Amino acid sequence: VQLVESGGGLVQAGDSLRLSCAASERTFRSYGMGWFRQAARKEREFVAAISWSGDSTDYADSVKGRFTISRDNDKTVYLQMNSLNPEDTAVYYCAASPWELETSAYQYEFWGQGTQVTVSS
Repeated sequence: VQLVESGGGLVQAGDSLRLSCAASERTFRSYGMGWFRQAARKEREFVAAISWSGDSTDYADSVKGRFTISRDNDKTVYLQMNSLNPEDTAVYYCAASPWELETSAYQYEFWGQGTQVTVSS
C-alpha cells in the first residue's frame, strides 16, 4: 500500500487545515489508519486513528476536540485540524495498520512521506 499525504502548509494560530492521505489500493479498506506527527528534535507521536469501517476513532489528548479523523470509500483518509496552535507544528504522516485504532507507530506497516504543517503565533 502506498500512501501520499497532502494539504499541509503555513497557517496562523487559530486557523484550520485539512490533511488528506490517498492510498494506492482498494485493500485500504481492510487497514486501520492513523495519523502521526513529528516535530523538530522530538519523537514521532500518535495523533489520531480510525477503524476499518470508520465507525470508531481515537485521539491523542493534545488534539481531542480540535482534530477529526475520517475516511471515505475512495481510498482516502482525512485529518481535519481546527484551532491550530504553534505546538501543532510538525511533519504529519499517515499510516496503515492491519489492526484497528493502534496508537503505537510500531503497529503500522505502511507510511506516507509526510506533509509539513507550520503554525505561526
